[in-house]
Amino acid sequence: MQIIPAIDIIDGKCVRLTQGDYSQQTTYHEQPLEVAKQFEAAGLRRLHLVDLDGARQKAVKNWKVLEAIAANTSLEIDFGGGINSQEDVQLVFDSGARWATVGSIAVKNEAELEKWLLHFGAEKFMLGADVKEKKIAIHGWMETTAISVFDFIGQYSRKGIQQLFCTDVSKDGKLEGPCTVFYKEILERFPSLWFIASGGVSSLDDLYRLKEIGCRGAIVGKAIYENRISLEELKQFAEDVN
Repeated sequence: MQIIPAIDIIDGKCVRLTQGDYSQQTTYHEQPLEVAKQFEAAGLRRLHLVDLDGARQKAVKNWKVLEAIAANTSLEIDFGGGINSQEDVQLVFDSGARWATVGSIAVKNEAELEKWLLHFGAEKFMLGADVKEKKIAIHGWMETTAISVFDFIGQYSRKGIQQLFCTDVSKDGKLEGPCTVFYKEILERFPSLWFIASGGVSSLDDLYRLKEIGCRGAIVGKAIYENRISLEELKQFAEDVN
């Protein structure tokens, strides 16, 4: 199971929100590149980079941060937040992302996303399923839909999406542990999916539980910044499980 540290960006700075609430913002570092270099030095290979300004304004805003991290580290980066046009997708790839993370567009404009999948290749995209009570939430979790997460995953699996990360909004940023029962239900329905758990990870025990139920990756954010899990511990975990 891959450990995927998260960097969320507002105004070019490394921040975290609680349950997607922009009024519950904590700034952890002024220089995201320095944070990314620490992750790389700890032996981590991937990075989940989220443009929160972009998510709120519905257009990619912090691509310069992506560009700097991609140019100065070897991390494989997935980048999301504000991707709403083919030009946005191109900008994200040109700036060094390996994957473009899409969520809201998959709900709001399926036809447009299908064009991107055909143009760039479905393997270049990672689908984000943000969930409240098993329903999809979009636009930085500010809007909840009536779409079942299981229908959503099935729909895009058939279109060739191979990677998906799922965030239970009720858990995110609260350090209360991930929703393993819910994630296990998803994994049982979609056993071939490269499933990445996100939200709530607060300890190494949480990571071992996610591995046990079959997750292929886990996004870890606040637990790192709040020193609940050290980078040395993450490095050791990665060595143990791989």
